[in-house]
Amino acid sequence: MESTVIRAVGYDTATAVLEIEFTSGDVYRYYAVPPSAHRALIGAESAGRFFAEKIRHVYPTERVR
Repeated sequence: MESTVIRAVGYDTATAVLEIEFTSGDVYRYYAVPPSAHRALIGAESAGRFFAEKIRHVYPTERVR
């Protein structure tokens, strides 16, 4: 996955936690994210746009750093 906004993505299927590291260095965890949303993010033509529209304000979040 290439993105100008997202540096790395991790997903734990056991807990449905999506962790995203942004190019700014910030890391956030998103909770109760279904596997389909993770797959769609990874396969999106624009990961940044998909994140903004389908993840950012949809799932509970926590800033890690």
